[in-house]
Amino acid sequence: MAALTPEQRIAGVRALFARVFPGDVSARWYVFAATYTVAVKLTVAVLHRLVAGAWPRVDFGTWYLIPFAIALSTPFQAGEELGWRGFALPRMAARMGLGPASIVLGAIWALWHLPLFFLRGADTYGQSFIPYTLQVIAISVAMAWLYGHVGGRLLPVMLLHAGINNSKDIVPSASPTTMHTFGLAASLTAWLTVAVLWACALAFLARMPKLPESEGATRASAGS
Repeated sequence: MAALTPEQRIAGVRALFARVFPGDVSARWYVFAATYTVAVKLTVAVLHRLVAGAWPRVDFGTWYLIPFAIALSTPFQAGEELGWRGFALPRMAARMGLGPASIVLGAIWALWHLPLFFLRGADTYGQSFIPYTLQVIAISVAMAWLYGHVGGRLLPVMLLHAGINNSKDIVPSASPTTMHTFGLAASLTAWLTVAVLWACALAFLARMPKLPESEGATRASAGS
């Protein structure tokens, strides 16, 4: 692989940041991004009622603040998403396809958060990393599916990331008791969340669009 010139590097950075802006993206994708996690969590609550005969803990205490929290936190997802979906995903997808790349990237994304499972005070401390990883990989598939449908634009993906962070505790998955980080023990809610997310992920994988960028643009952004 030939080294990039300074001009090529600057052009690449400009192209990356240009993809943050909406462009011609249908409003339905923004609705999907903002409501996906809420829909998943409410489905989990219903399944919990059917399986266990009781509703899980549901927290709608400040539900009216969630849209504001999502809107305010979306810009702060820019740093992560410029890296994950802006830089890494298109390069990986150019080599293995968008679906497989989303799975591999999801595993890397989960490992990135592994230190938080050992940090006292973090909401993942003492929880099982295994269902968490499965959830993150399934979410990565959903984000790649959205990424493909919006032509590689990053703002809708950032909105989905913010929606996940601010809506996931409507139906919390965390167990009140400390568990083994790499054990299989987790709350029923956590495993039902895995099941619902993967049911969606399999549907997304079956209908995964192609990489949005043209072949020439992809090779240029990858530096080949």
